[in-house]
Amino acid sequence: MGGAVSAGEDNDELIDNLKEAQYIRSDLVEHAFRAIDRADYYLEEFRDSAYKDLAWRHGNIHLSAPCIYSEVMEALDLQPGLSFLNLGSGTGYLSTMVGLTLGAFGVNHGVELHEDVIEYAYQKLDFFIKTNDSFDRFEFCEPSFVVGNCLEIAPESRQYDRVYCGAGVQREHEDYMKKLLKVGGVLVLPLEEKLTKITRTGYNTWETRKIIAVSFAPLVLPKQRENGKLRAVSLPAMFEVRSLQDLARISIRHNLKKSGSGSLPLPRRTGLKPRNHLKQRREHRDTPLLTNSYLFMSRLIPGPMDNNNNQVCEQLEEKEENERRNEGSVLVIETPVNLLRERILSLPLPEPLKMYLLYYREK
Repeated sequence: MGGAVSAGEDNDELIDNLKEAQYIRSDLVEHAFRAIDRADYYLEEFRDSAYKDLAWRHGNIHLSAPCIYSEVMEALDLQPGLSFLNLGSGTGYLSTMVGLTLGAFGVNHGVELHEDVIEYAYQKLDFFIKTNDSFDRFEFCEPSFVVGNCLEIAPESRQYDRVYCGAGVQREHEDYMKKLLKVGGVLVLPLEEKLTKITRTGYNTWETRKIIAVSFAPLVLPKQRENGKLRAVSLPAMFEVRSLQDLARISIRHNLKKSGSGSLPLPRRTGLKPRNHLKQRREHRDTPLLTNSYLFMSRLIPGPMDNNNNQVCEQLEEKEENERRNEGSVLVIETPVNLLRERILSLPLPEPLKMYLLYYREK
């Protein structure tokens, strides 16, 4: 699935390519993508493939192509404080990006069919919280995952502001998915080979927009139990009562972020020279089919070239690389890497309380 944009050398270059091809169109989505390194959600031996615009699967673990996640994030129109349900939450990569946009008082739930994938997702979530400085730059809504088949959720039990399904949905399950949505909510799903955005405009009224052609593996149908009944999936609590201590931590961290020169800056790239001859633009919205077949193949097959042409290309590439290095085409932070951490550590408080405010993050 994917292959719509050129591969990047790192996460930032992949995001640059997605912006250039107009898959990422808003600052909110760009900040979420830059905050989380896609390679962190790959197994170590497959990290070299993380910045290609391709889907990846290993056993039950899977990630959709970056261009698909970009379209999904844009279509969801996320805002702080909303509730989100991810059907087929996988590695938790998308749920974590969503959590960066929902803020501390949103709701972030995921349903995943495979228990081993849930364990993997929680490992990656723990790694993000403990090691990624983006955790301190954002108000984070931590995702909660449960094991089960998303077709076994009782529709009347819970409704959400935003819902995404990461598996192919046929028409017979469309109404089931719609019932998971609040009035005014948005549902994004691959419906009959089209990534589709459905907005619930009233109790029985909907607006539907086709976004892009895709090909996803279909939903896995629930297995019939011996007693003939389906096993209902228990979703996490919609709103948990937080302790006063936890609310105080959220408030203190929020105020420290806003103190001084305002909110903490986000990492950004500077000195980028516009790239031209090797970049592929998406010039219109009617793009080719993006398949979910998890095949790794070359997007561009070079034609025959003589030795002189090879030498010229090598010289041009070397010159461009030198220019980019000289112009500082690197990830730059104009202020300390983690300003919130410095502010917390400078407070006249006991060390255990400082560590609590830092969520016991050692970095």
